[in-house]
Amino acid sequence: MRKFVLAGLLAALLLAGVVSSFASSAPDGLDSASTRGCTTNADGEITGGTCMAQGAKEHELADSPLADYGVAGIDNAYLSTGLSGVAGVLLVFAVTGGVFWLLRRTRR
Repeated sequence: MRKFVLAGLLAALLLAGVVSSFASSAPDGLDSASTRGCTTNADGEITGGTCMAQGAKEHELADSPLADYGVAGIDNAYLSTGLSGVAGVLLVFAVTGGVFWLLRRTRR
């Protein structure tokens, strides 16, 4: 079982660290739908029209170290995205591993 979990963790780290850099930068469905009815410039900033995105506010954690799919302070976009993905995988692995460990202890 330990080899299976470690192989899954390694695969997730590889995908998060390497493949995540090749993800599409195009807006997802929600971003696309929320800007329908507005005109935008080349940078994606709203310049006119009426749409749901005009009322959008900055997220409270927008200045956090892992905001916007990257690591703050790292200028290389590929490295920043990869490290952010690796940090996310390790965080999820730690939290779920802790939950499973606690559940296993309470059963005994």
